[in-house]
Parts: sequence; structure tokens; C-alpha cells
Amino acid sequence: MSVAKFQPLSFTEYPPEEMSRRATDFRAHMQRRRTVRHFSDKPVPREVIEECLVTAGTAPSGANFQPWHFVVVSDPKVKHEIRVAAEEEEKEFYQRKAPKEWLEALAPLGTDEHKPFLEDAPYLIAIFGKNHSALPDGRKVKNYYVHESVGIATGFLIAAIYNAGLVSLTHTPSPMGFLNTILNRPSDEKPFLLLVTGFPAKDADVPTITKKPLNEIATFI
Repeated sequence: MSVAKFQPLSFTEYPPEEMSRRATDFRAHMQRRRTVRHFSDKPVPREVIEECLVTAGTAPSGANFQPWHFVVVSDPKVKHEIRVAAEEEEKEFYQRKAPKEWLEALAPLGTDEHKPFLEDAPYLIAIFGKNHSALPDGRKVKNYYVHESVGIATGFLIAAIYNAGLVSLTHTPSPMGFLNTILNRPSDEKPFLLLVTGFPAKDADVPTITKKPLNEIATFI
């Protein structure tokens, strides 16, 4: 077994008052982030998406195997294929599969099986989790903590996209196996979600919602 090489950590320690300011500024910035369902077809420079993906790729992962793959879709024909397949699954979900309680929870948001944003937005980013990785010597090894690692990378990506001045929507039709077929991804990769990305439509609106306060989401011991 090879031994990992180590290097000095690059780290900047800030004075307490600057730490507090940075934390507050970032919190305020992210609190303005909203999931959007109405997208403009305004083009987004590819290099912006590339930078956001590189940021996502810095996320921690089990044994640093980085068990994710991002397929960025801008081709209108492919986006149409994805929409048709996704709406088929969503129709089945809303009309037959979804528990009554879940439909009641979704009702105030006005969501249904119709997903025009899959064609309106300039980019769809399909995120896959990889069950195995290839080592430099060609050996195939199992990835561990795939779901957790890909979830963290997706969180990084959502934050990076918003920080760049764009909006996004997490879309999870179930099942999502059609993405492997349409995007020609191996069966060893499992679709995690579709991240719809772009500028909001001029008339975009979002539900009036609140987030739980700190004392409901965290415990200090």
C-alpha cells in the first residue's frame, strides 16, 4: 500500500471580529438564495459553470475518491429528451405513487408533473454518484460514503452557483435511471439529482416561506 504525501496546511486565521463579520456576511448572502422554478433562456458563460464545478470538486469525500460526475447539458434536443422522460416519471409520481401526506405538503408550493424549466434554463447539471473508482495502477476499488460525499459536493455547487449570480433548482424525478440512458453514463453511476441552472425569468416569483431558527436546528452542549 502506498503512503500518502503530506504538505503544510495553507490556512489564514482571522481576528475574532473579522471572523464574525465574514460569517455574518456569508449568512446574509445565503439567506437571500431561493430555489427558482421560472428561468430565463438568457445565455450563461460556460466558464462560469466550469468554475462552479471546480468549486464543487473541492468538497471532502471518503478517502478522497471524489465519487461524483457532473454532466452539463445545454443542447436543446437533449434537454427536451430529459424533460419528456422526467415528466413521464413525475406524472406517475403525482397520480399514483406519491403518499397523500407528501402531496398535501407540496400543494402550497403549486408543483406538479409539468417541468418547463428543464428546457427553459440554459443548463441542466446532472449529478451522478460513482460506486467505484479507478486507481492510478488501473485497479478498480469500491467507493464508500458515496451518497454523503456527493451530497456535500452538490451543496458546494449550489452555493457556488448562487455566489456567481445565478439561480438553481434541485430536481429529483424518481426513478432517474433515464439519465444514464440519455446521457450515456455507465450503469455503475447512479443519478443523484438534476440541478437546473441559469438566470431567473423577469417575472419569476417564489413562495413566501420561512426557515427554522437556530434553536430549532442546532443544539450546543
